[in-house]
Amino acid sequence: MKTWQTIVLIAALSLGLFIALYDQFDRVWKLHQLLGISIMIPSFFLWALARLQLGMSFSGEPRATALVTRGLYAKIRNPIYVFGGIFIAGLFTFIGNPYVWLLFLLIIPMQLMRLRREASVLDAAFGDAYRAYKRQTWF
Repeated sequence: MKTWQTIVLIAALSLGLFIALYDQFDRVWKLHQLLGISIMIPSFFLWALARLQLGMSFSGEPRATALVTRGLYAKIRNPIYVFGGIFIAGLFTFIGNPYVWLLFLLIIPMQLMRLRREASVLDAAFGDAYRAYKRQTWF
């Protein structure tokens, strides 16, 4: 996906989030909603930044086109997963229904399985360079 396509996608997601929350703007927000939105906004922008920094290396299926080690990837191996997960936690906090957290308990193992597949693909493609990168980064 090209940079301009990524920017359009992020703008569309931002607009969708705004529309989804719009009917909440004329109300007095409860504490869980304020907490949720304060988690969602920065995590969304950090997710978007990670997606932009990944550039052409982004794909739906695990593949090894380049080992991205700059920007957020210099400290966090999987910032898209980290900030996406934090965003979802903020969304569930905003919703305020404790039962939606059961869905979060299903999402986590699925994402961990995806992470393991991606790690094995990167390890096979980049070997020692990937293993050194892994030692220097978190998650």
